[in-house]
Formats: sequence, C-alpha cells, structure tokens
Amino acid sequence: MALANALPVTRSSTRFLAFALVAAAVALVVGNRLYRTAEMALASGILRVITSGGVQLVAERQTVYFGLGGEHPFGLRMSPECTSAFLVLPLLLVAAVMIALRGRIAGRVLVALGLASVAVVVVNQLRVLTLVGLINGLGTDQGYYWGHTFLGSIVSVVGGAAALVLFVWKATR
Repeated sequence: MALANALPVTRSSTRFLAFALVAAAVALVVGNRLYRTAEMALASGILRVITSGGVQLVAERQTVYFGLGGEHPFGLRMSPECTSAFLVLPLLLVAAVMIALRGRIAGRVLVALGLASVAVVVVNQLRVLTLVGLINGLGTDQGYYWGHTFLGSIVSVVGGAAALVLFVWKATR
C-alpha cells in the first residue's frame, strides 16, 4: 500500500486514469458477451474440480452444463442480468470520478477497485455454485427456485454490499 500512496500523480495522468476507467466501463458493456463467457468458463473449471458429474462449457451460449453423467443434467446460462459485470461497472465509474476529482488518492482507489472487483467476481461464482449445489441437492424445480430466486439473490446482495464497503473503506481511509 505504501507504493500506491507514493506514486507521483500528475494532472494529465489522473485524467488518463479516469478516462481509462470510463473506457473499461464502456468495454464491459460492449463486450458483455465475452465477459459472461469468461465467467462461465471460470464456473465450469471450478465445477470440474469440485463435482464428480460431467461438466461441459458451451461458450457461444455462455452456458455450463453439469451433472451430465447423472439422471438430471442441467444447463445454466449466464444472462446479461446475472453477470457480475453490472456490479463491477459502478465501481469503475465511481473510481473514475474519485480519481478525476482527487488525483492524489489514485493509487488507493485503484487498489480498492481491484480488491472490490475480485470480491464481486468471487461472490458471483459463489452464487453460481450455490445454485448448482441446490439443484443437485433439491432437484431441478426446487433447487433452481431456491437457488436462483431466494438464496442466490441473498448471496448477490450481501456480497455486492460487502464489496462496496470494501471499496469505500480501502479507497477513502
């Protein structure tokens, strides 16, 4: 953290950083399909490690199929509203504004942005894995209902709030 606070920051570099963060936010919206594919690739990799059933990623559909060797295979598609991209997006924009207004804290803001972004991605993966576990444990109908509607939403809200608190705490302390 000492390095992040010791970085010399000029007005032109803070403008560039703010612009780069806004450009990253735009890229996240424009390239959302690619981002969702990466999220499902990560989920399929985790599922291959922690489950014994067959797992297959269909990247062009942002879908991971699991339980392929069992009686009830299931496919989860990462839709635009289920991605962590839209939780990372406001972090990018707030970080851009913070850096544009107070350039001397750019290092802290970038560290906070990195930590909070990783937290949001981890939370979304936890949400997907919770959904998979409930579908495997409760069956397709009940597991999907409880995993997607109830428990998945709680994981997202609590995790997103924790990531936001982490961001604000690290960026402003």
